[in-house]
Amino acid sequence: MSLIVGILIPLVGTSLGSAMVFFMKDKINNIMEKILLGFASGVMMAAAVFSLILPAMEMAEDDGMGKLSFLPAAIGIALGIAALLIVDNLVPHQHLNSDEPEGLKAQLKKTTMLILAVTIHNFPEGMAVGAVFAGFLSDNAKITFAAALALSVGIAIQNFPEGAIISMPLKSEGMSKGKAFLYGTLSGVVEPIGAVLVIFLESLMIPILPYLLSFAAGAMIYVIVEELIPEASSGEHSNAATIGFSIGFIIMMVLDVALS
Repeated sequence: MSLIVGILIPLVGTSLGSAMVFFMKDKINNIMEKILLGFASGVMMAAAVFSLILPAMEMAEDDGMGKLSFLPAAIGIALGIAALLIVDNLVPHQHLNSDEPEGLKAQLKKTTMLILAVTIHNFPEGMAVGAVFAGFLSDNAKITFAAALALSVGIAIQNFPEGAIISMPLKSEGMSKGKAFLYGTLSGVVEPIGAVLVIFLESLMIPILPYLLSFAAGAMIYVIVEELIPEASSGEHSNAATIGFSIGFIIMMVLDVALS
């Protein structure tokens, strides 16, 4: 039961963010949006480093790789970034910081493509959650249930602004609050799917767990650098994004270290 709750927590974060459509005005304040984007970036970066990359190197060291314990992490990160780069180029979708002509039709297209973008990028986050829980289930001493739960909570925290950023524009374009909430929530459904897939293939994944953890970290880093930070830093009030990043990074670092 605790495992099911753990892999569903990120989806709860997305749903809560999407639910802001019932309580907020049609559009998120520009400064608040930048703070939320920066916060999400900080949480994801800390999660990638403390929950994925460092455990991957520790596992490699325990496997006898010694001074080469960085190798699985380096390979995994590179593969994760390369995979998201390929997906970004092969699958047509809307980047967060991309400009589209104004108008209802153009805005609907932009938001639809944004949903696709967030959905694509949520999958490796689900894989990350599945990987750490798979490590816990394999009785790996480097990954405790609390540490796996910390990553799940951290991803849920950064999913909150993503859910709001999807549902709020849909409402402002004339969609009902219920449908806007539903579409925002559906963008996060791929996360538990990715987590369950990795856990289901646990016996195959355990030998390559350091690579898998690092792969998920690389994919998350790609999302941060390609999508979140450019949008958060563009235009005015970029300092708000920097503050949000710092707060998010510290919170996730504390969560991971305190619960591991």
